[in-house]
Amino acid sequence: MPTPFSWLASKFSTSLKTVQIASLISLLLAILVVVGGSVVRVTGSGLGCTEWPYCTPETLAPTAQMGIHGIIEFSNRLVTVLLCLGVGWLIVAARLYKKHGQELTRLGWLQFWIVVLNAVVGGITVWVKLNPFVVAAHFIAASLLLTAATITWHKALQIDQPPVIGTTQKQKSLGTAILFVTALLLVIGTAATGTGPHAGDSAEVPRMPFDWATVTVIHGSLAAASLGLTIWLLLDCRRTEHRALGLKALLLVAAILAQGAVGLYQSLDGLPEVVVILHLLGAAIVWIGAIRVFLTSRIPAAVRAADPAVPTN
Repeated sequence: MPTPFSWLASKFSTSLKTVQIASLISLLLAILVVVGGSVVRVTGSGLGCTEWPYCTPETLAPTAQMGIHGIIEFSNRLVTVLLCLGVGWLIVAARLYKKHGQELTRLGWLQFWIVVLNAVVGGITVWVKLNPFVVAAHFIAASLLLTAATITWHKALQIDQPPVIGTTQKQKSLGTAILFVTALLLVIGTAATGTGPHAGDSAEVPRMPFDWATVTVIHGSLAAASLGLTIWLLLDCRRTEHRALGLKALLLVAAILAQGAVGLYQSLDGLPEVVVILHLLGAAIVWIGAIRVFLTSRIPAAVRAADPAVPTN
């Protein structure tokens, strides 16, 4: 039975560049979700809207009496609308791309359902009055969206690229280890947030029953492990002249170093709000970098480039 998408596909088609731009925009919007959530948290606006999906029991939007906190929280909810539009465009663009649209379309729909999940978890966060474990789950859901968006963008960039040199088993193992350790880094980061200040609101909200200093040390140790593994991979890529993977490893090293500097500064300076926001942005960038390193490290060893100097994404 014909569907609206099949009818559109029979009449129109999209270019590879359109699909790549759509996938990049969905990724940027996913990053905006993380940044928007950090702004809500550090400004104490987590309960700026007292209900969900309405802002109050009577109104969808905040009232004048709710002040700036209601505006911030409601504005963050509107980011979900932009995200749905961006993901919708990605789904349509991928579906109308004749050559390789099937897999990208599935990834687009995956992003849509993660957006729905993230919105529901966000609503539960309000209902339970910013329980720190639910706040952490909200960030994890946003990280899942980042994961799906990054995979989509990465795969869109790889379409019609020339063959590149394959990775070794050692590089595959390092790529997997980097992804695993960085995932742990994100999870422990939510515990560091949940035990310390700015864990969802500046008011008296519950905290996780952990020692903040201990959790922070574990968080920093995982960051150091991720950095060490990535440097190891970078050096190995230079030995094997794997330029595509080496470049992504180099960018990830730079991101982890910058993120580490921001994290150290915020811990020593009492967690200033702007720096906390930068740290959440850095977390998103590091996670995107780790995913791209992992995906690039999965290139089969049998694939070889005629010219290793051929530039790749």
